[in-house]
Amino acid sequence: MKRLLTLCITLFLFYCNGHAQKDSKASFEVTKTDKEWKAQLSETAYYVMRKGGTERAFSSELNKNYKKGTYVCAGCDTPLFKSDHKFDSGTGWPSFDREIKGNVAFSNGSLLYGIEEHCATCGGHLGHKFNDGPKNTTGIRHCINGVALKFIPAE
Repeated sequence: MKRLLTLCITLFLFYCNGHAQKDSKASFEVTKTDKEWKAQLSETAYYVMRKGGTERAFSSELNKNYKKGTYVCAGCDTPLFKSDHKFDSGTGWPSFDREIKGNVAFSNGSLLYGIEEHCATCGGHLGHKFNDGPKNTTGIRHCINGVALKFIPAE
């Protein structure tokens, strides 16, 4: 019984690992070398966007940003989310109930981490998608690392 439990836990942990940055067959419009990404992104942004990491909860100034505008990819400036679709999920990460269609791509997910989200233009890891968002809109919660975003205020 212990062996079966150990096997199940091991398989679960491997399944939960993100795949967007590891998929060498994926092709994106914006591609850069590892050295170029490291030169462009902060250490934390590189860890999140290129290695599939997660920033510390409540660490992003964008979490409590309620200004009008658009959230774009920190790696390539692709518009990803509109401020009209942002809500306070209480999780400590910027959350949106919908993405800008075609600009966010989705890949393998898990029960624990949800479906992985990445920029459809450069492949940068953004966060995860869950089905526990606002019931009065889409019911979706896009839980996004603030360090993977730049905010462009509305004019």
